[in-house]
Amino acid sequence: MITPVPLGTWPTPLEAAPRLAARLGLAELWFKRDDLNGLGGGGNKIRKLQYTCAQAIAVGATTVITSGAPQSNHARLTAAAAARLGLSCVLVLAGSPPERRQGNLLLDGLAGAEIVWSGERPLAEVVAAEAERRSAYVIPFGGTAPASIQGYVDCGRELRAQLPDADGVEVVAALGSGGTMAGLVRELGAQRVIGVDVGAVPDPRATVAGLLVGEVEPDALRIDGTQVGAGYRTLTEAVRAALEVTARTEGVFLDPTYTGRAMAALLAGSFPHGDRVVFLHSGGLPGLFGHPEL
Repeated sequence: MITPVPLGTWPTPLEAAPRLAARLGLAELWFKRDDLNGLGGGGNKIRKLQYTCAQAIAVGATTVITSGAPQSNHARLTAAAAARLGLSCVLVLAGSPPERRQGNLLLDGLAGAEIVWSGERPLAEVVAAEAERRSAYVIPFGGTAPASIQGYVDCGRELRAQLPDADGVEVVAALGSGGTMAGLVRELGAQRVIGVDVGAVPDPRATVAGLLVGEVEPDALRIDGTQVGAGYRTLTEAVRAALEVTARTEGVFLDPTYTGRAMAALLAGSFPHGDRVVFLHSGGLPGLFGHPEL
């Protein structure tokens, strides 16, 4: 077992959301506030980075490199983690530089990350070339690797301690690169975790199952695919409405890519669930400011 490097503030709060619960017809709803974990604006990637950065340091790396979309929360938090640990950071981002740096992209630069744009080339190809040139340690897309899902095993254990009667509670979380859902499933069981696909990977079921080989059958995973819309980078009307409802009932701000989609699915009733739900707030607030169409 890898010993994680300390990057966040734990446990994160578990907050009741009674007004939104009433709107949803739930007996109880809580927000697990993994957006309030301290580093770089907060978010679920910090739990994973505690393990991947520990691996980088263990092999003597002085530079880490990772990839993502221009408004990647993972890229922002990798840059922040590298700054905290005294490592250099290279971010390979998809496409070409925008006219204005805003949202996560602005924060990447503030944290001192060097940004390489992939242009028309595949991200993986650019990452491999840059990593070889710099002898950098590669942190996978989304920070998700077999070792890093332990971060969300840790989160599941926190939930058990915060809710003594947690056995009857279901957890709803956005499903991007798969590590968050995989860790929760390992700790809480497949029937208690619902992942809402955001369109980040072609086959989310295979992705999550691949992180849990021998632990769970792929068909046992509870995955909702109703909120992908036109794709990962697009903003749908259902997500816009979910952002507004959550802010106006509980004063909690969600992001348009991950938590907004997860809440849109919950509001739509697009998957069966019980009447006691924990909604994992996985962060992403800076991404709001990268979507001027909001």
